[in-house]
Amino acid sequence: MIGSRFKSSARFKRLKGLYDKYERILIPGTLVFGVAVDFVTFRSIQINTAFLLLLVHLVVAGSTIAFMHIYDASKRKDQESRLRYFRLAAPLVVQFTFGALLSASLIFYWFSGSFSVSWPFMIIIAALMGSNDVLRHYYLKPVVQIGVYYFIIFSLFALVLPYAFNSIEPWVFLTSGVASLFAMLLYVEFLGKYLVHVRYQRSGIAVIVVGIFIVMNGLYFANIIPPIPLSLTEAGIYHSVQRIGGEYHVVSEPESFLDRILPGQTIHIVNGERIYVFASIFAPADLDTTIYHDWQYYDVEIRQWVSRSRPSYSLFGGRGDGYRGFSFSSNVSPGLWRVDVETERGQTMGRIRFNVEHVEEAVELQKLIK
Repeated sequence: MIGSRFKSSARFKRLKGLYDKYERILIPGTLVFGVAVDFVTFRSIQINTAFLLLLVHLVVAGSTIAFMHIYDASKRKDQESRLRYFRLAAPLVVQFTFGALLSASLIFYWFSGSFSVSWPFMIIIAALMGSNDVLRHYYLKPVVQIGVYYFIIFSLFALVLPYAFNSIEPWVFLTSGVASLFAMLLYVEFLGKYLVHVRYQRSGIAVIVVGIFIVMNGLYFANIIPPIPLSLTEAGIYHSVQRIGGEYHVVSEPESFLDRILPGQTIHIVNGERIYVFASIFAPADLDTTIYHDWQYYDVEIRQWVSRSRPSYSLFGGRGDGYRGFSFSSNVSPGLWRVDVETERGQTMGRIRFNVEHVEEAVELQKLIK
């Protein structure tokens, strides 16, 4: 019996020694692994299955955080218990689940917004992912972990509820925030039953949680948070767009491979010719909303983008390849232009930049089918 305990203790010490030695590799490694799992998973499974996996990650993260601090605070913890092995691995589990949840948020929000508009929110998510390693010792503190955990809960609620309600109206986002506050209240109350220091730090936790709630709502109503669940799958500038049956026939200038991958396209038109913007948007089934194309011209005299027109069309979700629509503008002045593909509230899904040059004769064109 004594020999068995001695072997078990020696085995645990070896594992802990290896963990302490390779901690700087294991911590970021589990984070990267979580990101890689998300990248592969969310490109190959249905959205409902992806949400189920995110829920599992969320529960595992919350449970592991609670276990870590309850185990550490236990006055009667058994040093021979098998739970000590899970306690040793718990930081890695938290890192993996945080990495998976944050990268999932980044993936979904990235494809639903334009980085040039939504970059503050994207950077917040990326910074939280990166700081997992740089500030890993701070992440062991309950207040910090709870703060990051609440941000993840809010982000995921704001991601899932629009699918559940088939709506992107402001009340859905506000409902996400209220639901996340309620979930965090229950979680902190649960931790407070077992952890004295959490009970003493409730005011600090409340300040952090409410602060995150206010910042998230500020970003949303400033139209910086992308319009989940909409995402722009394709967009382009053309000389003509015509719908024939279930197909869209577009006319464009021939492009080289370099032209296709570099941002900023030059379109050559005869004075008075129309320019068309074609966009394909992914939307879940039964979503009914309005899409706007905000045509903006860069005025070099005042050095500002000036909105020239904002045509719209209705979107009814459910098409696997995305809902398609287009708009056009006449008498387009030469110079720099951009078209923001937006929701009714002004949330930007994507931005098309192009340069207009007037020519005397029509250039060579090609026909494509979308």
